[in-house]
Amino acid sequence: MKLVKLIANLGYGSRREVAWMFREGRITDADGEVLYADDQVPHARIRLDGEPLDPPPGLVLLMHKPLGATCSRRDPGRVVYDLLPPRYRRREPALSTVGRLDRDTSGLLLVTDDGALLHRIISPRARVEKVYEATLAEDLRGHEGELFASGTLMLESETTPLLPARLRVLGPRHARLVLTEGRYHQVRRMFAAAGNRVETLRRVAIGRLTLEGLQPGAWRVLAPGEVEAVFRPADAAAG
Repeated sequence: MKLVKLIANLGYGSRREVAWMFREGRITDADGEVLYADDQVPHARIRLDGEPLDPPPGLVLLMHKPLGATCSRRDPGRVVYDLLPPRYRRREPALSTVGRLDRDTSGLLLVTDDGALLHRIISPRARVEKVYEATLAEDLRGHEGELFASGTLMLESETTPLLPARLRVLGPRHARLVLTEGRYHQVRRMFAAAGNRVETLRRVAIGRLTLEGLQPGAWRVLAPGEVEAVFRPADAAAG
């Protein structure tokens, strides 16, 4: 791929704007030598204004989604893409969230431009384990673990029972839940079916991938080897 197209696809500007960057000498190699648009240079050695380029396609971001942000591109309010540098919105292929967390749910969210990986993670056949922590309006009654693990719980307006889920009680009104599917508002609806109401909800892990102290609104690029942690069973302590 020509360097102009490569850099434009990373969102740094239109092809015309990137071509102008070359003419201004803003694009160099790692040794500071000015590059030309037809040069053949490894991605890792290209610099723009002395800084390395963003990662190439195949990018996977780990984000701590804060409360109040949505995963939609069209929402008039705050969206998770606002947490990223503006150029990330212009990348080609485009970045998308891997599944969604609603406005009132915080925690671990993956964002990627790798469509095959996205579908691999969200495919029902993959049964990727997602770990949530919930605080509840009322004390747990003691029957929830058996109910959620039964594989027979039917949510209102649905015709297929939920797959078994694991519950770990963390306190009278605090629980951790491990799911292998992602139905609409599933955790909230499960506790509603058990006669309770979720007051706060946070996703703390996907497989063995965790937030690792990442603060709300922060994000980082995942190394290739980290992505496979998504497909490993959640830590035994999760449920």
